[in-house]
Order: sequence, then C-alpha cells, then structure tokens
Amino acid sequence: MEVLSLLYNGFTVALTAMNLGLALLGALLGTLFGALPGLGPINGVALLLPIAYTIGLPPESSLILLAGIYYGAEYGGRISSILLNVPGDAGAVFTTLEGFPLSQKGLGGPALALSGLSSFIGSTLAVVGLTFFGPLMSKFAISFGPPEYFVLMVFAFSTITVLMGKRPVKSLISVVIGLILAVVGVDSTTGVLRYTFNEPELYDGFEFLTVVVGFFAVSEVLLMLEHYNSDTFHLPKIERVYISLKEFLMCKWAILRSAVIGFVIGVLPGTGASIASAVSYTLEKKLSDKEGTFGNGDYRGLAAPESANNASAGGALVPMLTLGIPGSGTTAVLLGALMLYNINPGPMLFTEQPKLVWGLIASMYIGNIMLLVINLPLVKVFTKILQIPYWILVPSVVVLAFVGVYSVNLSTYSLMIAIILGVLGYILRKLNYSMAPIILGFVLGEIMEDNLRRALSMSGGEFGIFFEGRINIVLWILVAAMLFMPIIIKIIKKKYFKS
Repeated sequence: MEVLSLLYNGFTVALTAMNLGLALLGALLGTLFGALPGLGPINGVALLLPIAYTIGLPPESSLILLAGIYYGAEYGGRISSILLNVPGDAGAVFTTLEGFPLSQKGLGGPALALSGLSSFIGSTLAVVGLTFFGPLMSKFAISFGPPEYFVLMVFAFSTITVLMGKRPVKSLISVVIGLILAVVGVDSTTGVLRYTFNEPELYDGFEFLTVVVGFFAVSEVLLMLEHYNSDTFHLPKIERVYISLKEFLMCKWAILRSAVIGFVIGVLPGTGASIASAVSYTLEKKLSDKEGTFGNGDYRGLAAPESANNASAGGALVPMLTLGIPGSGTTAVLLGALMLYNINPGPMLFTEQPKLVWGLIASMYIGNIMLLVINLPLVKVFTKILQIPYWILVPSVVVLAFVGVYSVNLSTYSLMIAIILGVLGYILRKLNYSMAPIILGFVLGEIMEDNLRRALSMSGGEFGIFFEGRINIVLWILVAAMLFMPIIIKIIKKKYFKS
C-alpha cells in the first residue's frame, strides 16, 4: 500500500499542466528521433538536455521530458525499420527482419500498428516492474558504504564487456578516454591541478553537456554529412493502418514473454535494447516458427523484439535510480542530467527525492498512453519526417547542439571543446569505437575515485576492505560473470544462429 500511496503522490506531480506538456513533447520528439535513422534515443536526449537545463526546468520536469524522449525513441525506431529496412537505432535491428517483409507485402500499416501496441504493452509492464521492484532494490542498497560503492563502480565498468563483447580492447580504450576526461581540473581532495595545461577554463573540468554534445551530436552530424545521399526515399504505400483482433491475439504470448525478457535484461547494467530484442526474437523463433514463416514477414517475429526493446528501456532505469549505475548508454546521459542538478542517484534517491522519482514513474504511465495515441493514427505523418532533406536536418541539429552548449556558461571556449571532442568522436566511431563506454567512464569516474579514497581512509590504506562482506563478494562474482559474458554470448550465437 505504501508504494501505491507514493505513486499517487507521483501522479500529482506528473499531472500538472507543465509536466503533462513536457511528457507530450518528449513523446513526440522521441518518436521523431527514433524514426530518423542514426539519431536514436541517446542523441535525442543529448540534444535536448542542454536546452532543458538552460531554460531552468525543475529537475523532475527536466527528467520527465528526457525520459519521454528515451522511451519515445524506442517507439519511433520501428517506423524506418518497417518502411525502409533501416533501423532507427540498434534496438530496432531485429524489427527489420519481419517488419520490412510485411511492408513489402503491402502490410506496412498493420505492422506499424502491431509494433505500436507491442511497444505500449512492453513499456507499460516495465513501468509496473519499476514501480514495485525499484523501492525494494533501493532498500537493499542502503547498506552500501564506500567500499561497496567502489566495487559497484567496478561492476558497472565490467558491464562494458557486454556492450562491446567483440571488441573488449576498444571498449577499454573508450572507458580510459572517459576516465581521463573525468579527472581534468582541480582535485577536490588535494587542490592539485590535473591535466589543465594552464587553461583557466579547464580548472573546473569538462562540462558534462560539452562532452555529450561533442561525442554524440557533433560526431553524428559529421557522419550524416559523410553518408549524405541525394536519392529520395520511396516509401511503400500504406493502406490499412489498423491490425485486426485475430492478428493481435495471435501475438499475445509473444508480446508478454518478450516484455518479461526485455525488463529483466534491461535491469542488467550495460545490456540495453539491442540485446533484449535479439534474445526475444531468437526465443520466439524457436518457440513459434513451426511453418518456417519467420524471415518472410511473421507478425510474432515483429511483436517480440518491439515488446522487448521497450521493456528494456524501463528496466534500465532501475539500476540507474537505485544504484547510480546506468543500465544503458542513454541512461548514462540521464544519470549525468541528474548530476547537473546536484542530485546523486543511488540508494537514498527514493527517500531524499520522492517527488522526482515518483513523478518520473507516474509520467511514464501517462507517456505510454500518449505514445499509443500518437503512434496509431499519425503513422502516415511520421513517415514524412523520414524524407526531410539533409540540408535542413543537419544545420538544425548543429544549431540546437551549439546553442545549448554556449548558453550554460556563455563561453565560446566550450563550443571549441565540443567541436574538438566531436571530431575525436567522429574518428573513434569510424574506427568502430562505442561512445557509450566513454560517457560511462566520464560520469562514473569521479564517483569511483571519491569512494576509493574514502574506503582507503577507513581501512588505513588496506585494499582488503574491498573484499570484506557478503555484498562485496557477490559483486566481485558478478564482475567475473560479466567479464566472461562475451564468451557465453558467442557460444549462444554459434548454437542458435548457425543458419
């Protein structure tokens, strides 16, 4: 009953006129960012974060807007996947396997409708899981001290092996880049200047917004310009927009199974929507593909990954809010957004910031309904967004990004740093480095260093303190499990993806 009472208080926050408007705006923008190939949720959140902070939105309102973009983009990613065979983001890759063949058969409308319903069910079940599972995990995490927090940060970094299991060395390099950026500036303990090169603008370290906009927005613009193609898209004709009750009921168990799988995988830090959709699609193919219809346009194969990737987005918020560990690349940016407001996600967040936490959770219930209402009747409208000329799209992205960076400190130096980091990010992305580990290293580096120093102060410099207690032992076991996860995934792929 306590949870329901807190959720009621959350709805009083979420149902204010401003927060309702921000939830709607986030849902709309998220759908657009997800529909545009290559942008996705992480870039959408990175672009809107500086604007939300600069205009002075309260932290709960800012988070409602950014979270709306996050799960809205998971909805939108299916549009280009189904109509153009171009995934809007990594989580929508498996949507193309059944969605595009259905579109080629003239069933693009029903496919979009089914994917919208699957996304709604998966996302809503994940929010229910967050509502009841989050407070339980938060109460458990109160027993964490500096040693446990340090080992927890080690566990967070070990999850990067799942993010880029095929390229562990590149993942490690990305983390190191993030850690290097995190230690620039004045040491909070000793007052020593570190890596500032006698530049006064770097005494306070790199601004989070500058780093995010540089590595994501600027590098994305450079990639857009590189892959510019003047050929216009030819969208398949959409006639029937709604799916029949019989077609939907055929997919009900696929949707429910995949929602549970997606939420569980989303809770595991470092996994994300791409792994959730891959696992759910593979399982559904094993369970349901009796006639060999998967790969040729099967509704169940479309519903499964769409339910899973939206459920994983909700699940990824659990470790972020309760432990301060990003469950995905996008939640790493959301974590940084909270830190901009001097709010530290972790065990005490549910106790110290109930208005923010429960307002966010309540807004997700409302936002999911908004997204369903938006996505079903406006399918044809959103498809037109895919045909925006690059000569309009690219300058718009640049202006939004640079205005946000400049307005924080009114500093042209920040713009220069964003451009330099953007060029670096572009080069790294061309070399197949992931940006998510860099943000993870940058966001968690300071927290990890602080807890390391506190723990060593408690123990008189003895490292044995990090191996004392059941919590630390369990966390070290999880670290070992995460390090071996790429090998396990490789074995699973060999077994189930032989064809």
